[in-house]
Amino acid sequence: MRKIIVFVLCSLILLPACQKKPVQVTFATTEAIPVDASSDGIQDLNYLAQLAPTKADLEEQLNVQIGYAPERLWVGDPECPMLNWATDALWEAAKKVYPEKVDIAIVNMGGMRCEWPAGAITKEKVFELMPFDNELVVLTLKGEDVIALCESFARYGGQGVAGMRVTVIDGHLADVQVGGKAVNPKALYTVATSDYLSGGTDHMEALTRYVEYWRSELKIRDLYLEAVQTQDTIRAAVDGRMTMKP
Repeated sequence: MRKIIVFVLCSLILLPACQKKPVQVTFATTEAIPVDASSDGIQDLNYLAQLAPTKADLEEQLNVQIGYAPERLWVGDPECPMLNWATDALWEAAKKVYPEKVDIAIVNMGGMRCEWPAGAITKEKVFELMPFDNELVVLTLKGEDVIALCESFARYGGQGVAGMRVTVIDGHLADVQVGGKAVNPKALYTVATSDYLSGGTDHMEALTRYVEYWRSELKIRDLYLEAVQTQDTIRAAVDGRMTMKP
């Protein structure tokens, strides 16, 4: 028995010495490979052949016209037609599903992944605009946090808003109104936005200070698809809701 115990103890003592030393990377190089036509030569042709039927089926489903834009919905800060349409569409969708009043809506400029040229709007165009599975949420914020949110817009160049008007002069917040009235720091306001932004991303830390959080479990992309189909003819313009003055 003693021999067994001594053997086990010796094994435990000698085991670390038998293990290999940890590997340490001392040098590394990287190479950027462009994902465009120049990469066609390295494609796996067998894989592409297997994927072709699925690709064709998806393209058929996505290449369906669901609306029409008489004019181009371009993208550019601090305010643009594409962003205004997306924010208004989110606001109207929230009003339909949230059991109480929805005061404003917020959409980030970085979420606008494409513009829509004049002409047919297909399902594919909506997927290009919103390729993420972000969901609609409604947050209840104190007025002081709505003001803090707009101060971040002033510092970082503006974002998409609906139901409110924001005026910035020389990089500083000059005025913010909701429903045509100055924001009351002590009042509560409901804000429709995405679950992504509710985490404080894109410099929107004020959204994390919500009093209440309501999740719709509805994907924003699906709400945009429904909005295009309902409106049929898509129009949007710059109307001064986010004004930046020197």
